[in-house]
Amino acid sequence: MTVIPQIPAPVGPVLFKAACPDCRARFELTAGALRLAIGGSRRTTFYSFTCPECGSAVRKPAGERIVELLTGGGVRTLRLHTTA
Repeated sequence: MTVIPQIPAPVGPVLFKAACPDCRARFELTAGALRLAIGGSRRTTFYSFTCPECGSAVRKPAGERIVELLTGGGVRTLRLHTTA
């Protein structure tokens, strides 16, 4: 008897639920539509996107769990460094 390893099913793109604070629209964004900036503090760690409904630039704080989800989902990440 031969065991054939299962081939994983193709996975679609990861979608993230988001909302715009300006126009109040709710939508889903792909990883390519989001940017994550990781700084030295909570104040300088955030994610950003452009609202597909009204075109507003949106910036929201990103705690540890959000950072985990976004990086795991393939969102491009920028690490911010402080100058001494």
